[in-house]
Amino acid sequence: MITRMSSLFVRTLREDPVDAEVPSHRLLVRAGYIRRAAPGIYTWLPLGLRVLRRVEQIIRDEMDAMGAQEMLFPALLPREPYEATGRWTEYGAGLFRLKDRKGNDYLLGPTHEEMFTLVVKDLYSSYKDLPLSIYQIQTKYRDEARPRAGLLRGREFVMKDSYSFDVDDAGLERSYQMHRNAYIRIFDRLGFEYVIVKATSGAMGGSKSEEFLARAEVGEDTYVRCTNCDYAANVEAVEVRAPAPVPYDDAPDAHAEQTPDTPTIESLVNHLNEKFPREDRPWAAGDTLKNVLVVLKHPGGRREPVAIGVPGDREVDQKRLEGQMEPIEVEPFGEADFAAYPSLVKGYIGPGALGEKSESEIRFLVDPRIVEGTRWVTGANVDGSHVIDLVVGRDFVPDGTIEAADVRDGDACPNCQDGTLESARGIEMGHIFQLGRKYADALDLKVLDENGKLVTVTMGSYGIGPSRAVAAIAEGTLDDRGLVWPREVAPADVHLVSAGKDEAVIAAAERIAHELSNQGIDVLYDDRAGKISPGVKFKDAELIGVPTIVVVGKGLADGTIEVKDRATGNAENVAADHVVDHVVRLVRAR
Repeated sequence: MITRMSSLFVRTLREDPVDAEVPSHRLLVRAGYIRRAAPGIYTWLPLGLRVLRRVEQIIRDEMDAMGAQEMLFPALLPREPYEATGRWTEYGAGLFRLKDRKGNDYLLGPTHEEMFTLVVKDLYSSYKDLPLSIYQIQTKYRDEARPRAGLLRGREFVMKDSYSFDVDDAGLERSYQMHRNAYIRIFDRLGFEYVIVKATSGAMGGSKSEEFLARAEVGEDTYVRCTNCDYAANVEAVEVRAPAPVPYDDAPDAHAEQTPDTPTIESLVNHLNEKFPREDRPWAAGDTLKNVLVVLKHPGGRREPVAIGVPGDREVDQKRLEGQMEPIEVEPFGEADFAAYPSLVKGYIGPGALGEKSESEIRFLVDPRIVEGTRWVTGANVDGSHVIDLVVGRDFVPDGTIEAADVRDGDACPNCQDGTLESARGIEMGHIFQLGRKYADALDLKVLDENGKLVTVTMGSYGIGPSRAVAAIAEGTLDDRGLVWPREVAPADVHLVSAGKDEAVIAAAERIAHELSNQGIDVLYDDRAGKISPGVKFKDAELIGVPTIVVVGKGLADGTIEVKDRATGNAENVAADHVVDHVVRLVRAR
């Protein structure tokens, strides 16, 4: 196939779009792949649609190869199934809701667990029908509060979602591993660096969960890897290795002391070392217990205050906290909230003002490091006063633990004894879950087992974002001159440039275009004439990023044509009579 730049619906830009925040967004717009229609909503132009369709085809190849079957649900969905699972409410403001002319409620699908479950319930009733894996590639809609980074976080996006259905947990494990292996093959073909990390299930529910992250400095996800073993996890899923309980029979009694003018942990530690020095070592920030108040906004609208206790040398990580609480929203504890709980003294809150036995009855959750027998300095619930030697298990008992403290480079690995954690950034490209029976229970999906007994089906959920993949591939391969597509997803195999007005140059370029096309090579042919200079054509070729650039120009007089590798920048002069065979070998060597 030959696509001529003279008639291609494209306009390349020399300046970056003003709303672009990340390199992939800037270059996809400048190179004529996408155009912004509204915040978080993009139009796919011909070049961009080609890349998207090639990404989708790679996904289809591997899903079909593992035995999954493709189908397609509507994007406009009824309220009732989502009401049955609670997600009509749980999704909150993230859901696009609408009514038809009769007043019936509908939504634009953010995800389709309910619909997959119901269609299987409608058609299958026996264990003989299972296992089953079905999937779709379809546009999804989520009302992101802050759409950003182009295709990486939009309100409308393309998603491949697949679901497995099994009679028992052993079958689910097999289906999960089949999908996981298929995902590895897909991401190997997409052509960017990725890492598989442990993840939380969040609002999806279920047990085992892993993410496939594209390594990228602009990524919104932070993950950690162990320096010693193969442990890797999204920071929201990191589980702190709790220390062993500490004997406290000989611990001194807790005692409140005046600590004026200590608004920060640093000032408190300095005051302790000056006024109440320890015999064994100086006080440190990690000896203090910091209690952070938040409000949980439940899907039904109920607001619940919660206190989070973390060592004073740590901060509460908002994303980790939200990941533990999802689908509950987390909001700051404001002045109105303090007014509703007068027993709380801002800046000096301690366990005595929290928990079931306090007047405030605020649930108190602590970091796993805060174990029985450990001694802390924390607020005394009196202005200008802290309690020293407050012992967990003796002086207070938390209501539970929560993984909400920030994770730092150098933290101990939860999986091995010798490793430490190091962090990096990534873009979430795929997420796989063992859903279990959450949706099957809610929608009553049961089949008869081999003994004739009704059993609830167990499910797995597996997602990949093809539209996000386009941006992630671009982000991971671009350079300072433009996009650099891997061959499997590029909008064409060869970018052919006719660099000159000479009749011989034009005739040679036309011949090469047709001969390559006859050999099954997709050619993007820059045949633009008039005032388009060779320099502009060269810059456009580098900006657009097709992996092989063929330039028919001045070298033709000497019987040679330039063939350039877009990724490496290496160029070679090839005899004009042999250039077609040479390029075909390059393309097919992939």
